This record gives sequence, C-alpha cells and structure tokens, in this order.
Amino acid sequence: MKTEHPIRSLCEALEVSASGYYDWVHRQAQPSPRAQENARLALLIVQIHQESRQTYGSPRVQVALDKAGHAYGRHRIARLMRQQGLCGRAQGRFRVCTTDSNHDQPIAPNRLPDLPAPNAPNQVWLGDITYVATEEGWLYVAGVLDLYSRRLTGWAMSEHIDTKLILAAWGMALTHGQPPAGLVFHSDLCHFAI
Repeated sequence: MKTEHPIRSLCEALEVSASGYYDWVHRQAQPSPRAQENARLALLIVQIHQESRQTYGSPRVQVALDKAGHAYGRHRIARLMRQQGLCGRAQGRFRVCTTDSNHDQPIAPNRLPDLPAPNAPNQVWLGDITYVATEEGWLYVAGVLDLYSRRLTGWAMSEHIDTKLILAAWGMALTHGQPPAGLVFHSDLCHFAI
C-alpha cells in the first residue's frame, strides 16, 4: 500500500503521526533489548509449557524458570503466555474406587429400609470405607458405626484397600460392641444379620 500512496497521506487517513509510523518501522527492524529478552523468554515458556503437557500456568512456569536459573516476574510470564495463547490446564481429580459393583457375586437384599428405627445400641450397625490423602500417599479407613448411638464401634486403617482392612474394623467392632443376636449389619459391601 505504501508503494501506491505517500506515507504522509496514509498516516493522515489512519490518524497516526508520521514520526510514530517511522518509530514503529525502526522498532521492527531493531527490537529493543526488552523485546529481544521477551522473545527469548517466550521460547523458554513454550518449552516448559510443552514439557508439562500443557498443564503449567504462570505460577508453575515461574518456578520451573527459577529452578533453571532464570528469574522473571509472574505477571510478565502470564502476559507472554496470554500473548501466545498458552494457559494451564487443571488435571482431573484422582478418585479412589472403594466399591467394586462390577462383579458376579450374589448381592444381598437391603433390609435397612424395612427395619424400624433402632431404639437401643447394637441393633443396627453400618459399615463403610473411605480414603484420606496424606503426604505419604492414600490412607484407607474402614469403619463400623452404631446407627442408634452414632458411635464408631470399630475402625481400621491401611495403605491397601483389601479384605484384611474390613475384617480388622469388623473384629474391633465385635470386640468392643459385643452385639447380641439379631444385630443387622449394613454396608454397600455386604448386608447380613447376626
């Protein structure tokens, strides 16, 4: 376009100063030290972002740059990431499966809705398993609860979710609760009467 029309006419039409246009041309030919540093930093950011499988946002990119010996502000990193269309992607939350409903074992009927509300301890017990994230990994907790008193009659913890965990909680409940005949035990794992 500048070959067809004089620069001054184009600048007037676009409402920019001719000196501003020439300054911009000069910056394109010889970028400032800051622009050159931003270009180098942008390459590092892209590399770190790719190595993180596009999961790192500006805070973690800044940490990775610091570890590599490059100290830059998070806002500068965030601005350069925005300019390149990069953003961190949150990883899906890890969920532990505590119940395996995909089996060919017989399923006991749920008698709990048909029972009257308990009016004394040790008539109905409930059991369940949960998990807690610790610094050393997942900790699985099995518990047996008295439905009447809401008291935990038995519990056990383990690094593994297995039969031993459940039997340990059940054994503690039997020892401490000493249930009479007729106790109903309900869990999503099993359901039976003693």
